[in-house]
Amino acid sequence: MATFRDVLSYYQKYQAIAIFSIAMTSVFEILDLFVPYAIGQILNVLSGQPLDQWLRNLIQGISRVAPWSSERGLSLAVLLGLIFVITVVRAPIQPWVSSWFHWDISLRTRRDYLRQSLQKILTLPLEFYDEHNPGRIAARVAKGIENHTWTYPEIAGQMVPKLLRVLGIFAVIWFIEWRIAVLFLASFILILSLELRGLNQLMQRERRLDRYMENTQSRTSEIITNIKTVKAFASEAVELARQHQRVEREFKVVEYRIHKGYIQLQTWDRAIVQFCVFLVLVLTLTAALRGEISLGHFITTLTISSMAYAELEPITLLAETFARRYASMLRFHEFLQQPAGIDAAILVGQAESAPTYSFTGKLEFSQVTFGYDPARPVLHNINVLIEPYQTVALVGRSGSGKSTLVKLLYRYFEPDQGRILIDGQDIRTLNITGYRQRLAIVHQEVDIFNGTLLENLTYGNPQATPEQVQSACRIARVDEFIEEFPQGYATVVGERGVRLSGGQRQRLGIARALLVEPDILVFDEATSSLDYESERAIQLAMRSILGTRTTLIIAHRLSTVREADKIVVLDQGRIVEVGSHAELLRREGIYRRLHALQETGELLT
Repeated sequence: MATFRDVLSYYQKYQAIAIFSIAMTSVFEILDLFVPYAIGQILNVLSGQPLDQWLRNLIQGISRVAPWSSERGLSLAVLLGLIFVITVVRAPIQPWVSSWFHWDISLRTRRDYLRQSLQKILTLPLEFYDEHNPGRIAARVAKGIENHTWTYPEIAGQMVPKLLRVLGIFAVIWFIEWRIAVLFLASFILILSLELRGLNQLMQRERRLDRYMENTQSRTSEIITNIKTVKAFASEAVELARQHQRVEREFKVVEYRIHKGYIQLQTWDRAIVQFCVFLVLVLTLTAALRGEISLGHFITTLTISSMAYAELEPITLLAETFARRYASMLRFHEFLQQPAGIDAAILVGQAESAPTYSFTGKLEFSQVTFGYDPARPVLHNINVLIEPYQTVALVGRSGSGKSTLVKLLYRYFEPDQGRILIDGQDIRTLNITGYRQRLAIVHQEVDIFNGTLLENLTYGNPQATPEQVQSACRIARVDEFIEEFPQGYATVVGERGVRLSGGQRQRLGIARALLVEPDILVFDEATSSLDYESERAIQLAMRSILGTRTTLIIAHRLSTVREADKIVVLDQGRIVEVGSHAELLRREGIYRRLHALQETGELLT
């Protein structure tokens, strides 16, 4: 669970610069108080009333060094000189020792946390992405970082110095008349206490609202991703009504429970502030009439107290702004606190240190048992031996555990019992990056990035030579369609490869896998969603690969696995049959029944 401390730690890396910039900004805010004080002292000079003792001492010291014909003129000159230094001289200095650093820190932390967020995205376990869609994740990261970026210059650059300025005003008033200072401080404590109490309640509402809004954005992202399905089922009106309902709920909560709460806070704040300003005026005027303070002190006290109460509105507005952003910042830190998956590979900047492996391709599943819920195993005591360069097919009904075996092979999950060995080594003892670099997989739905054909082909091996690319494309039969595009390898395929057909994406996926030159190649339902012509093209591409490396094929369509050296039949997470296509057909088992169903045109389920 993220806390306020996590929000503060966001800027910890630049703590020294932050302290310096906040301190300098605060110094400038406090120095501003000298101007109304000096104006009050000038009024004393003009009205013939005495200056404060420390000023008299300063002027007397200056007069001994630089004699002045008129003490009154020297007093005015000294006061004007001090005002000139504090206002004119400091003007070009202040932006560089305060404003520059506020935004410098904010922009640097934005860069750092964008990197950290990407690192977190790359290390999270697969089950996290089963529960959170891309829209939800992207919205949480973007909103959290954006609010952090804007909050630091406002809170550190304005709110903290303004609070210190108020303390400086209290000190000046205390110097003039301590009883007014006590009233001033008590009123500030009362107003800020009421403000913090109200903001704490509103922040709880903001946090619940932020979760709700995240769900709304997540659904919008799903609509965009699945827009073809939405249109195909003519569900536009249904989706529109559903999102309208969610947006209306958001509006009512924001308008009547949150925004109204902020307005109520402002109402009480302003009423109390104006009452206190009037009360200070009455007390200061009374003290001046009794002769307890000079005319200059009357003007100074009234001016700086009004300045202090005027600061309350921006302080409270900044506090409200922080309250509105606080929930999303907490949600961002909760995202960063998500534990990395056991399948997290070495990240950018460390990839060079990953060991380079070379395997013969001998693979063994030894007494492997696994369940996503340990109490409900998906696989039971799996024992399979795959020799180097052998082609082994895994077949069975949906839910029999075929794809789960591949996830274990890729170390997305660890077996609850048993081991997976490659060349006799337990894969859990191997560096995960170096190990995965020796594997390649072609999924049922090949992921295509919005880039050129060449960028997608060389995704796993950016250093591939043109000759290697052409060879892989020839084996995978990519060359048969790449010539159809005027720009050839430089053709931009669009988001998720929209310019390619299903069969073209599959063949591109095979070529991409081959360019990695893997020791073990996996086909995971590579032809199950294709038409006959595309399936035939993929089968021909696969046939040219068989025997060149260890190949593992997962298939619903048994026509894909006929040439496999070994076929392993799974049923309810257990191996029930092992043999070649011909051997299994001679048996009265599950494989023969599945084959018969497909031969008669029925689907394998």
